[in-house]
Amino acid sequence: MRSRTYYDQHWTLCAPRSATALDKPVGQWLSNLRRPGALDGHPEWKTALEAVDEDWNPGWPTVWQRHYAAVRELLREEAGMTELQPGITCHAMDVGQWLARQRQNAVWTKLTDGQRERLEQLGITPLPPEPKASAKVPKTATGAFEKGVAALAQYKTRTGSVIVPRGHVETIVIDGQEHSVKLGVFLSNSKSRRGKLAADKLAALAGLGLEWAAAREEA
Repeated sequence: MRSRTYYDQHWTLCAPRSATALDKPVGQWLSNLRRPGALDGHPEWKTALEAVDEDWNPGWPTVWQRHYAAVRELLREEAGMTELQPGITCHAMDVGQWLARQRQNAVWTKLTDGQRERLEQLGITPLPPEPKASAKVPKTATGAFEKGVAALAQYKTRTGSVIVPRGHVETIVIDGQEHSVKLGVFLSNSKSRRGKLAADKLAALAGLGLEWAAAREEA
């Protein structure tokens, strides 16, 4: 059965429409069956599909279910792993970045009860809401470097750490407008260019706890 073959390879029947199995267009076929009324008169088909994957026709987007299924299986395979860092991919999906987004309080609260229940069954919980005070950036912090420092300060306040994954993006607010700062890239670039950074910039980074900036400043 093509649905079973696809599930064995991808752990879900929420296949993209372009997906194939046994040289058959299983993705389009499943998409057609999810249409309202498509299985009227064929209860045995529905029973067979649910026997393969109870979430073959979820009450939320199928793309969400594909990411969830990949996260579920990766955590199951890596016993004891409780976190997937951004950049970890599976079936061409960045499941680490996806998972980090689901844990954001603003996203978590918009998930359905069923979505949250499935994540919680994997031990996944939302991050604490960001303190309102830490989300404000002084009006003077408008340059790229200043935005990077402000983003790092916000990240440190929220996580208690200045160790940032290279692919991490931090969202800050300046004068009521959101700005996405590629914080991991900013820190990597700053470290590689530390010999060219002005003393005040090194001091700002050192003040947030970056040892390499402090060492350069002392030198």
